Amino acid sequence: MSGTFSQVYIQVVFAVKGRQNLLQKPWRDEVFKYMAGIIKGKNQKSIIVNGVEDHVHLFIGLKPSMSISDLIRDVKNNTTNFINEQKFIQGKFSWQEGYGAFSYSHSQIDSVYQYIFNQEEHHHKKTFKEEYLDFLKKFEIEYDEKYLFEWIED
Repeated sequence: MSGTFSQVYIQVVFAVKGRQNLLQKPWRDEVFKYMAGIIKGKNQKSIIVNGVEDHVHLFIGLKPSMSISDLIRDVKNNTTNFINEQKFIQGKFSWQEGYGAFSYSHSQIDSVYQYIFNQEEHHHKKTFKEEYLDFLKKFEIEYDEKYLFEWIED
C-alpha cells in the first residue's frame, strides 16, 4: 500500500488584540515554547516561533491532514488560556481575529527562519503594519483594509 508524503512550509502571523504590547520579554519565550508544543502535539513541525510585544510569527512544516485554520485556532485558544492562567498580565489576554499565512519552498527555509529569528532587530526598522502589508503585496494577496488587524501607528 502506498502512502502520501508531503511537507508544506507556512509562515503564520497574528497579533495581540488591540495590538497592545502585552507579550513582555520576561515570559515571552515561555509562551513561544508553549506554542511550539501545541504545534508538535498536533503532529506538525514547529520550525521556529518568535515575535515581539504585539505579534507572533510561526514557521510550520504542515502536513496536508491538518488545516491551517484548525491549527491556528488551537494555538490561539490554548495560548490565550495559558497566558491568562499564568497571570502574566493584569486583565484578560486575547489575540485579534484572523491571521496571515504565507507559503514557502524547502529552499527558503533558512532565510525565513533567520527573518523570524531576528524579529526584534527587524522591528527597529519597520513597523508591524509595514511588515504585514509588505507580505500581502509580496504574495499578491488582495485585501480590504477594513478586514486587516487593528493598527496602532508606531
